[in-house]
Amino acid sequence: MCGIAGWIDWNVEITGQRPVLKAMADVQYWRGPDAEGIWMSHRAGLAHRRLSIIDPEGGAQPMIRRQGERTLVIVYNGELYNMAELQRELERLGYTFATRCDTEVVLVAYAHWGPACVERFNGIYAIGIWDEQAQELFLARDRLGVKPLFYAPLENGLVFASELKGLLAHPAVRPEVDNEGLAEIFALGPGRTPGHGVFRNVYEVKPGWALLFDRRGLHHRQYWKLESRPHEDDLETTIATVRDLLEDTVGRQLMSDVPVCALLSGGLDSSAITAFAAQAFRRQGRPPLRTFSIDYVDNNVYFQPNAFQPTADGPWAERVADFLQVDRRIITLTPSAVADALREAVRARDLPGMTDVDSSLLLFCREIKKEATVALSGECADEVFGGYPWFHRKEALEADIFPWSLKMQERISVLHPDLVDHLQPEQYVRRRYREALDAVPRLPGENPQDARIREMFYLNLFHWMPVLLDRKDRMSMAVGLEVRVPFCDHRLVEYMWNVPWSIKMAGGREKGLLRVAMKGLLPEDALWRKKSPFPKTHHPDFARACRSALQEVLADPTSPLLPLIHRESVNKWLQAEGEFDIPWFGQLMRLPQLYAYLVQVDQWLREYRVQIL
Repeated sequence: MCGIAGWIDWNVEITGQRPVLKAMADVQYWRGPDAEGIWMSHRAGLAHRRLSIIDPEGGAQPMIRRQGERTLVIVYNGELYNMAELQRELERLGYTFATRCDTEVVLVAYAHWGPACVERFNGIYAIGIWDEQAQELFLARDRLGVKPLFYAPLENGLVFASELKGLLAHPAVRPEVDNEGLAEIFALGPGRTPGHGVFRNVYEVKPGWALLFDRRGLHHRQYWKLESRPHEDDLETTIATVRDLLEDTVGRQLMSDVPVCALLSGGLDSSAITAFAAQAFRRQGRPPLRTFSIDYVDNNVYFQPNAFQPTADGPWAERVADFLQVDRRIITLTPSAVADALREAVRARDLPGMTDVDSSLLLFCREIKKEATVALSGECADEVFGGYPWFHRKEALEADIFPWSLKMQERISVLHPDLVDHLQPEQYVRRRYREALDAVPRLPGENPQDARIREMFYLNLFHWMPVLLDRKDRMSMAVGLEVRVPFCDHRLVEYMWNVPWSIKMAGGREKGLLRVAMKGLLPEDALWRKKSPFPKTHHPDFARACRSALQEVLADPTSPLLPLIHRESVNKWLQAEGEFDIPWFGQLMRLPQLYAYLVQVDQWLREYRVQIL
């Protein structure tokens, strides 16, 4: 993977702006620690930081292709999993290739098919292509938004980058936040409205969308969306199709010229990916697949099961690793290390995030990077197959709000009353929720129960899954590790979208269809294990560290957080005994995470020198 950046300006001579382009790329150093490159013309400049995965010798960027009178220049962050098929098709059309890398395939595909090329891609990507003759910039993002891409319109141009920090390195992009940005942080955060960049006049290219920018302005096009239609396959055919799609997807995503591993928690999702990857390794005569599992000091002592996290992962990861005969490495984190990394996690995400869920993943990825450069992860199976508790809990199904954020009153209680009056956070969230429901592709004649389940799947795929994909990308790329997510293959998502809930719940269990599809490939007890999310530390030292950090913020009269919060309410939560009955966000964010989130907001306001408008 890589970090990309670019600047188009109709009034500025870009050839004299190398320091700005270099700064935009250098702040994304860890996305591409292996190489760097800059290309400039009078009106355009593209910059790139490279993490070498395929064809380290031939894949330098920005990559230039001269096609007749056209000069096309690309910066690209991603992996094209159908690269071989596309290259063969383009070769039959008369094109030749000088490298083995997918960057060249993407560039030639654009040269031949233009913006429609993305409709042929199977992969994860953020793409910037400049056509020097047409004076036109093409930006595109993969269908599910695995790879990030942000942009900011300027008075006479546009800048883009993989991460927000890349945009903020440009002198025309200021760290300003208006009411809407504050509502994103305090009412939706750590989630975000799709397309929203939080900072004023900063936007995100939405998943499945492409942009064209020329002297006439900015033109948006949605090139992919889900379509609702009756599912015509019977149960057995559906099971076989899911299994075939997963096996093919995992096989494609093992391509690499650098070491590949898998993340193994012992849960169904990571175990399924590991099973197919281990099978492929054996067929290819490769050494046993290397897997990595995370654990925490004394979690066996302090773990308390609940409805959102019913069992600890350690024994199950060991069970699956033994069954699949893979090489298992365990990375054990301390509560102090997880707490200390909270600040680094903000710098990786450029926003307050999922607190220890982020910081622990960052530390986990840092250790993995010492032995591998590419990892496969089980993210997003719950969104595709319906595994989250809120698919099955009455209060979530009946709520008129995002089901992973039901504790709105508790969230609002920590805000200063004047800010609440100003932002109207509950109304903001409900407006965003209704906008999301309005976009659901309906199936005419569907009964109310199935229609509600379809809504839940849409909300999860396009409003919850981006939270986890952001987290996975930023925490892994902050240490130069590429993580691939096979469950985000668009073919699988398209197929599963129309599978009825009765089939998805095969066997009367959440993700029942995935369970029966994996029969024979995993131990039977692991196959039917109750869902458990990414593990977190339950050590009381972590909660104490978060409480202490928030108390330090409250004691600092210079804290930019203080005017935004209700001190009395925050102090009440600091003195509270016990936990929330359900998380205030997601599956894992309870009271210690509320402390940590406020600390992260304070840090973000300080370090990014955020100006509140």
